[in-house]
Amino acid sequence: MLGAMAASLVPGALPARPLPTRRLGVLWSGRAEDAVNKLRVAALIEGLAALGWGLNGNLEIAWRWTAGARALANRYAAELVRDEPDALLAVATPSVAALREQTRTIPIVFVDVTNPVGQGFVESLAHPGGNLTGFTDFDPPMAGKWLEMLTKIVPRVARAAVLYNPVTAPFAGAMIAAVDAAAPAVGVSVRTAPVRHESEIEAVVADLARAPGGGLLVLPDSFTSIHAEAIVGLAARHRIPAVYWARAFAETGGLMSYGIDPVDPWRHAALYVGQIFKGAKPGDLPVQNPAKFELLVNLKAAAALGVTFAPSLLAAADRVIE
Repeated sequence: MLGAMAASLVPGALPARPLPTRRLGVLWSGRAEDAVNKLRVAALIEGLAALGWGLNGNLEIAWRWTAGARALANRYAAELVRDEPDALLAVATPSVAALREQTRTIPIVFVDVTNPVGQGFVESLAHPGGNLTGFTDFDPPMAGKWLEMLTKIVPRVARAAVLYNPVTAPFAGAMIAAVDAAAPAVGVSVRTAPVRHESEIEAVVADLARAPGGGLLVLPDSFTSIHAEAIVGLAARHRIPAVYWARAFAETGGLMSYGIDPVDPWRHAALYVGQIFKGAKPGDLPVQNPAKFELLVNLKAAAALGVTFAPSLLAAADRVIE
């Protein structure tokens, strides 16, 4: 208020022109009730408000949550595009794919997408081209970190199954290639474990439990996120050590997790949406790889599984759950 008054006293000063109303459509391959998603929503809204776009003012947001259902993604994508918003936010690969089928003109910012170049969403990270840009959730060095963590427990893991859903994670090939490349250096043999339904997860975990030295590596995927509690519960029941890609797994009883900061990309997404609201073209905004990572270890889960963490892993942890 004082700033506005001061400006009005300067000869020739013009009052700041109010920002126009903008509409954002959000297609999210998750659930609104998840605690971490509530934090992400708050970060997005706060980030846009800091740029001058606020709810109950000049910002309207249409939310669509799919809980991993492909049919809902297609239906909601059509609804959002039909309303002709000023920009779209797509969370995870299924959302991007669904929106891309509906529009090649409305600007789209994506979050939590793996290998967008390999999936054909953008031309390159530096110069996306087209109507999409955003933030990835995977950098190949992460794969080596996941496998290394499985060797930093006693008893150590000698063989690992990589759990993912090929339907919701069509990008998994790039991740698996990175895991395979890292495996010889840490002395872990790796096999893939594709599943398409929750009922198939137990067969993977039970098979690992048939011999000592087995461990589970859970890939980033909307399917594994939706079924986090089931995966963690099965690993605990069969006493299989596992490393997960997001903190939510460790917080719900998983042994350990290493992945990107779950909220940071949403703050950056707000900046990109804000620039697009002001006329920037998504094809001119570079796709960004993750910059902030976090390591969580769960001592209670370790005790239940009968394993101990190496001191070096505990020392490196950003958070130790007791």
